[in-house]
Amino acid sequence: MAQYAVMIFERVAPADLPAEIMERHANLPARVAEQGGRIVAGLALEPPETATAIRGATLTDGPFIETKEVLGGIFILEARDLDHALALAKLTPIADGGVEVRPLLGFEIVEDDG
Repeated sequence: MAQYAVMIFERVAPADLPAEIMERHANLPARVAEQGGRIVAGLALEPPETATAIRGATLTDGPFIETKEVLGGIFILEARDLDHALALAKLTPIADGGVEVRPLLGFEIVEDDG
């Protein structure tokens, strides 16, 4: 099966998400599996104020771009194809935002033995 990144964008701070949304996130792997997909991994991100942006040689504390929605988390999904991935991504609980789905490119990591 192909892998897709599902990026979760919200206008609501993670600490302010309703308990119902958090519970639905916890149940998401089971709901996806019922539809024939699989969540391989998932991570929530700290708030944008904790970010450090790197642009060339310049470091900037905090969010670099002003936006109404921030990236709050990401999960890796296995699905038959893009249409299946999109259908599964629609199961993602959102308070006030959306998700973005992107196919993952696989590449081999070559370790330096020297």
